[in-house]
Amino acid sequence: MEKSPLPSEENGCVLAEGHSEVALVSEDDGGPGGADGEVVDRPAWDSKLQYVLAQVGFSVGLGNVWRFPYLCHQNGGGAFMVLYVMLLLIIGVPLFFMELAAGQSIRQGSIGVWKHISPRLVGIGYSSCMVCFFVALYYNVIIAWSLFYMGNSFQYPLPWEKCPVFVITNQTVKECAASSPTSYFWFRKALDISDSIDESGELNPIMTGCLLAAWAIVCLAMIKGIKSSARVMYFSSVFPYAVLICFLIRGLMLDGAIDGIKYMFYPKLEIWREVQVWRQAATQVFFALGLGYGSVIAYSSYNPVHNNCHRDAIMVSGINFMTSALASLVVFVVLGFRAKNVALNCVVTNVAKMAGMATTGSSQHWWPWFNMSDPKSVGLQEYREWYSHYGTLLGSNITDCDVEREMSKGVEGTGLAFIAFTEAMALFPASPFWSALFFLMLLNLGLSTMFGTMQGILTPLMDNFRMLGHHKTMLTVCSCILGFFIGLLFTQRSGNYFVTMFDDYSATLPLIIVVIFETISVAWIYGADRFLDDVEVMLHWRPPVVYCFMWKYVCLFGMVGLLAASLVRMVLKRPTYTAWNHNTGSETSLEYPDWALAMLSMLIMAASLPVPIGYLLSYLKDGRSLSVEAGEAERQRERYSKCNSTESEANNQHSLLDEDRGPRSTFLPLGAEHYRLLPQQEDEEEDTRV
Repeated sequence: MEKSPLPSEENGCVLAEGHSEVALVSEDDGGPGGADGEVVDRPAWDSKLQYVLAQVGFSVGLGNVWRFPYLCHQNGGGAFMVLYVMLLLIIGVPLFFMELAAGQSIRQGSIGVWKHISPRLVGIGYSSCMVCFFVALYYNVIIAWSLFYMGNSFQYPLPWEKCPVFVITNQTVKECAASSPTSYFWFRKALDISDSIDESGELNPIMTGCLLAAWAIVCLAMIKGIKSSARVMYFSSVFPYAVLICFLIRGLMLDGAIDGIKYMFYPKLEIWREVQVWRQAATQVFFALGLGYGSVIAYSSYNPVHNNCHRDAIMVSGINFMTSALASLVVFVVLGFRAKNVALNCVVTNVAKMAGMATTGSSQHWWPWFNMSDPKSVGLQEYREWYSHYGTLLGSNITDCDVEREMSKGVEGTGLAFIAFTEAMALFPASPFWSALFFLMLLNLGLSTMFGTMQGILTPLMDNFRMLGHHKTMLTVCSCILGFFIGLLFTQRSGNYFVTMFDDYSATLPLIIVVIFETISVAWIYGADRFLDDVEVMLHWRPPVVYCFMWKYVCLFGMVGLLAASLVRMVLKRPTYTAWNHNTGSETSLEYPDWALAMLSMLIMAASLPVPIGYLLSYLKDGRSLSVEAGEAERQRERYSKCNSTESEANNQHSLLDEDRGPRSTFLPLGAEHYRLLPQQEDEEEDTRV
């Protein structure tokens, strides 16, 4: 309910003399409509399906396809999955539920939600906006890469199937011959990458055009707010699942698929003894659900107040994990097929070498019992059985061809999508079709996450700045234009190294800090029990009391431990990045130069400092306000010193204490049952009696 200000001389807080008024006065100083307490016509989801698709689309992103499978690959397969599910249940779901409930109850973005609890916590929301902005800058570059590869998929054969050849000399390009066709196409044709981050080079015109197209798509999809982006979600959130299922069915028919599945699910429980594995699992839970970005809060703020957000938290978390498991299954099936092909090619090469050695009259006691005249007819198992007997006699010239060894070569992030996966798809029948389908899937995964990230920026700003809220379209367009021009940093020749820097450091530590402060705010400053009481009023049933224990202890200590482990890792090991050496055609690990470390530190500080700055500014503002109110109280006492009206004195005290300096007395926006009647003034002649 919205109230009209009471007639007064100072902010409408004290009833003027001679008036008899009955007014509703809220115990809260800010309504759910906006920062200024005015009710605004807040957009809403057209259906529950729209909302679920939006939350799933944001949380299920590129990390589910190329980060989670890599972690399973490197950390014990099935053992890592069990650890991930355990941390998801005890840390991920409670924190996800907390953000959903906060956004849905207050119906504002991240800035307004934490400001509602206490004005001194407003910096949490601004930190979330900063992190979302940093993520949006480099995330759209990955979408631009997907656009480039999708455009190159409509040709046969695919341009990354074979190494290019110089027309004049008829020789294979040296850089490609030293690496592989897919690596060469990625590093040289797509990125035209430099040898280090120090060599910036000029802008890549093709990637600049793709980046412009990516920002144009995002702008057009979000120009009307959730009304326009929600319609796109129907396709962008559902289409990736159809593609993953198609890839899984096709992959299971390939030779080597079973080897990949065995490698994925074989548990190595001894990996649990390593602290690094726990850190990586907790970090993946943290980023998979999108905690701390403010996007979860922004999306849930458009829900009806009585929506069952507890069920939504469990459902979205479950869908997120099942998607990660499905993507891992697809990745391991395809990588198993790729590893089997690499091993078979290894057999053909080695048998050809042995045939050459046999023609020179070398010793024949190690000659194999298979036909060397037709290397392609030699089976992998047959070759490996022979190699186990005589392989050591031939030195390093003849090598073992092991599928598991090929599978153990972990490929992460862009390397998995743009190198390993493209190499496997080039071996598929009708490879252009599968390539176009795969990169269209990456495009949709990236866009659905990008919509949520941008919503985490725009919604808090529009909720807390009335002028921006009245110009939503202009704000969206200007944000996309600004993102494009700053994003040109990533389209220069060294741009991939800056993408790695932003991905590794601009979000990780700041987001952990944000979520720690969020948990402290709800569990300790506002009170976990009181928050659960408000959720009970909102849902009409009380969630399990175990959430209080989780918020106050388990989640908080878990996040603090994750922050400590991340800081220790940064301190003990100087940050490095993977660079491409065009002379050797291989990747090398280099340390960041000093100026890059300074830039890295500035990114972390820029995203983290709003929390203490917001607290300090609010503290100073409160100190000035208390001084002003003390003087105002003295003037009011002098003005009414001749009056015996106890009602006026009570009203005066109420006006002085109306501005709450601590945490809010209630978390939910208040209804009519929470308002109280002001006592009416006495009759005029009794009021003026001396």
